[in-house]
Amino acid sequence: MHFEKTGIYHIYNQGNNRQKIFFTKENYNYFLGKIRHHILPFTDILAWCLMPNHFHLMVSVNEVELPKEIIKLTPVTLKLSDNNSSATSTISLNHSIGIMLASYTRAINIQKKSSGSLFRSETKAICMNEISGITSNWYTSYGITFMKMQIPEYQYIQTCFNYIHNNPVNARLVSRPEDWEFSSYAELKGLCKETLANKQKVEQLGLVI
Repeated sequence: MHFEKTGIYHIYNQGNNRQKIFFTKENYNYFLGKIRHHILPFTDILAWCLMPNHFHLMVSVNEVELPKEIIKLTPVTLKLSDNNSSATSTISLNHSIGIMLASYTRAINIQKKSSGSLFRSETKAICMNEISGITSNWYTSYGITFMKMQIPEYQYIQTCFNYIHNNPVNARLVSRPEDWEFSSYAELKGLCKETLANKQKVEQLGLVI
């Protein structure tokens, strides 16, 4: 994964062989804590949704690298990464995501008395505000690139935003997006206490819930 400042990214991964990655409510909440710890220091979270066998995050990147002290990584956590984290005093967003997934996998393996990989080997991160071939449909304001929203078929950021929140409905887990407990829809609508999503940033970008 490659991240750049001011980039807006759709980050997602799913269970290896499409297996479940969340088995209890506590698992969902534990993973949310991992997101808060490993991703929030680098980004503003615009939308999120945890599904039984995959997750979606939509983020606006503020920093691609931070001092380790900010993330507060423990020696045990660092060992879960394949990279030699002790060699530098900083950690990248890319690396922090890897540590997050590895540490969550370890916890689930302990819970399930199992072993092996939980997630697919490659986490995807699609940048939505730098797309080659259609640059004429973008404009830059205050250092951030935005889609010209009057062109409906090119509303990629809004489309992804909607897709993430409608995922539980499309999967027939609930009939309305606000009924799914583990997404940012209800918090952005003011129906529950805010947890991760930055409502002010969402409004600044012109995203409509």
